[in-house]
Amino acid sequence: MADYFGSYLVVVALVLVGGGIVGGGLAANRMLRPHRPTAEKLTTYECGVDPVGMGWAQSYVRYYVFAYLYVVFAVDAVFLFPWATVFAAPGYGMTTLGEMFVFLGFLATGLLYAGKKGVLSWV
Repeated sequence: MADYFGSYLVVVALVLVGGGIVGGGLAANRMLRPHRPTAEKLTTYECGVDPVGMGWAQSYVRYYVFAYLYVVFAVDAVFLFPWATVFAAPGYGMTTLGEMFVFLGFLATGLLYAGKKGVLSWV
């Protein structure tokens, strides 16, 4: 039983050492940094744009659609790499090939729908 809890003792010691290193770095940063707050430094910074006027602003939905399309194709790439490794395994060839064509069919349908709606035009 002592060996069982001894392995946890090593984990606890490593967590404490890691926390000490992070805490020491943050404490050193606080002691060494200059602290000169001004009114300009305390204003909200918003991507280089001065925060003036109302907080309400309109943005194009098109940017979000591009982000969604990127996520769809990133998921596609995440699915293709493991599929390529399983495809070579004996007994899985035709099954995984059929699954991949179904998956690519769904992606192609979504891409055609996005193209028909005019989402893929950059202007």
